[in-house]
Amino acid sequence: MKGQKQPGTAAATQAAAAAPASARASGPARAMLKLGLVRDIDLALHLPLRYEDETRLVPIGTLREGDTAQVQGQVHDCRVEHSRTRRHLVARVRDATGEIALRWLHFYPSQQKQLAAGRRVRVRGEVRGGFHGLEIVHPVLKVVEPDAPLPSSLTPVYPTTAALPQAYLRKAVTAALARAPLGEILPADVFPPGLPALREALQALHHPAPGEALAALEDRSHPAWQRLKFEELLAQQLSQAQALAERARLRAPPLHAGDGGGTLRARLAQALPFRLTAAQQRVVAEIEDDMARSRPMHRLLQGDVGSGKTVVSALAAATAISAGWQCALMAPTEILAEQHFRKLVGWLEPLGVRMAWLTGSRKGRQRQAMLELVASGEAALVVGTHAVIQHDVMFARLGLAVVDEQHRFGVEQRLALRAKLGAQGAAHGGQHTDTSPPLEPHLLMMSATPIPRTLAMTYYADLDVSTIDELPPGRTPVLTKLFADDRRAQVIARIRDELAQGAEGHAPRQVYWVCPLVEESEHVDLQNATTTHAELSAALPGTMVGLLHGRMPTAEKAAVMSLFTGGQMRVLVATTVIEVGVDVPTASLMVIEHAERFGLAQLHQLRGRVGRGSAASVCVLLYSGPLSPAAKDRLRAMAETNDGFEIARRDLDIRGPGEFMGARQSGDGLLRFADLGTDSALLARAREMAPRLLRESPQAAAQHVARWLGSRTDYLKA
Repeated sequence: MKGQKQPGTAAATQAAAAAPASARASGPARAMLKLGLVRDIDLALHLPLRYEDETRLVPIGTLREGDTAQVQGQVHDCRVEHSRTRRHLVARVRDATGEIALRWLHFYPSQQKQLAAGRRVRVRGEVRGGFHGLEIVHPVLKVVEPDAPLPSSLTPVYPTTAALPQAYLRKAVTAALARAPLGEILPADVFPPGLPALREALQALHHPAPGEALAALEDRSHPAWQRLKFEELLAQQLSQAQALAERARLRAPPLHAGDGGGTLRARLAQALPFRLTAAQQRVVAEIEDDMARSRPMHRLLQGDVGSGKTVVSALAAATAISAGWQCALMAPTEILAEQHFRKLVGWLEPLGVRMAWLTGSRKGRQRQAMLELVASGEAALVVGTHAVIQHDVMFARLGLAVVDEQHRFGVEQRLALRAKLGAQGAAHGGQHTDTSPPLEPHLLMMSATPIPRTLAMTYYADLDVSTIDELPPGRTPVLTKLFADDRRAQVIARIRDELAQGAEGHAPRQVYWVCPLVEESEHVDLQNATTTHAELSAALPGTMVGLLHGRMPTAEKAAVMSLFTGGQMRVLVATTVIEVGVDVPTASLMVIEHAERFGLAQLHQLRGRVGRGSAASVCVLLYSGPLSPAAKDRLRAMAETNDGFEIARRDLDIRGPGEFMGARQSGDGLLRFADLGTDSALLARAREMAPRLLRESPQAAAQHVARWLGSRTDYLKA
């Protein structure tokens, strides 16, 4: 009716968007806001999970148990029946061919009135065998006139929440689909041949005709799906190319290490107690070439666990410091940050480099002293956790920022880091005018979770990627074994044997035992760290068994790690705080409790804590069944390969790109429809067309990105 707000109208949507949800929206409207359904285009792109065929009626007499069908008939009886434990509402409906019972286990008095004898109803649901014949439990029901028309298209079933009924959402989507600006923006020859227009594609997906091939709709091979996937991939590639072009306009201080053997960079290379591998030398050259330019480096350094990324970052830091600038290194945990700090102190402090240490646990005068060292420029290298990007940390001349295990930081943290560094560059770079951009530091991101090539092409198209694809000599392959939890006693016996080998004149051996929980949980039946610590302490008399978890005070964690790295503590029971960065060469056995609960990348990271010395090393994956298919795939992959790149490929196959990439795409929001495993041809065309569009039709390219990504383009810059 005119002047009355209908579900999904523009006025309702705008009002909901303009005010806080709690103030203006309630019920279904609030649920739509939570699902991100704000703009008409958001609703138009909210696609069905599946479809129900309400375009035809099935004679009741032809129904069979297990059918999902729609029937129409007349109610001839409706009553409340009583069983031993509850009341049921049961109606009996007839057509010319037979009769079926409709049963509600939960009902309202109004439903009984709705089903008065003589009413004509249309019902849909799954047919079951009942005590008195066939029945449908909790059917979808409509009271209809005898000549009520059937729908002309399949009925969509949308992803929703409890507060958002399908009927409301269907009306909102249909209204938004009619209003949404779905006109063709891009030249027709950009798209693969044979695909429908966008509005036509969305109409086919929301309201497919009865004769449409359901299999093609559900497996997303239908031409309408292909059009949407290509649009999405093209928007993503355009936004990556735009981010790259924007970055090319920024300025950074050119950082040259200088010539001769007297520079800090040269002295560090000479002082290292080992030779760099060919792969390390190659990536060092790539990084130093980037840093020497006046455009900010934006490089991802990836390499398997133990491949030597830390020494590469140390050489990059030495280059920045040689050029008279500061370097900041940020790690996700205090344990990892401290591991880096100890290594870098050992390498750089003897060469005269002053360092600062910043973490959340460092308070008061100690923290203030560190802040003064950083602000004055006296501290040439700053190492820490997210505390490095807090508002009171000011750098004198920050030239290089290194982010380790970058995937462990949320998108907002990485964006805050870049924004903070840009602001600091403006404040302290000093070498710019009102018409030139402020100086930004160079940015090096490191990850021990290798990224498959297709994923790198898609999500990191705006990054330069360096890969360390060989391990240093002396690293021994880790043998991975799978044990069911009922063989726990054998695993503990293996620990005794491992420790005994170290006591018989051989190099000392140490053991990790990793648990997913710290203390007992009423909700999840997992072996916990505190119980395991007590169990192993009793089973290994005379052996120091330590306990390490994230809830411990920082000083206590540091004391435990000191005992373990020093060799006095032979067994360490820990949660995943030891996942990255911990480097104990004498640790030769790792047991991972409830391995089926860990992700593949996390299992590979944990396994990387052993095999770092000359002793043959073993990783035992303890699991308890029954295992899901995905858990079986993960454990099988761990047993079959030590190659981090193969692990990453299988992880992508198991989890898909959304979960693999984590926060970078903000909950899978950047690729909702395309599948990198099956849509490589569409991706290749999108990569080919993006530069052409930016060159020939920049306005149309910008409109296309805004339509598809909106504000989410920020996530691609992180």
